[in-house]
Amino acid sequence: MLAILACSGCSVAPSLPVFGAAFPAWLFCLVGGVIATVIVHIVLHRMKRIATLRPLVLSYPGITAIVAVVIWLIVFAY
Repeated sequence: MLAILACSGCSVAPSLPVFGAAFPAWLFCLVGGVIATVIVHIVLHRMKRIATLRPLVLSYPGITAIVAVVIWLIVFAY
């Protein structure tokens, strides 16, 4: 049992080479989440529905996290 627990974390970290440097995959997911949150903000602001996201200090990180996890599951879940 101890051997199984010790080997459970032995896997290659998902990273993407960009211009010769390896960046962690979660960084790209986070950037995608932030971009999606900005798009949601712009769309809701133009539709005059920004009040549906109150309090913004909670909803923006929540939207970012949800989109980042969805991107992770779609792109990097193998």
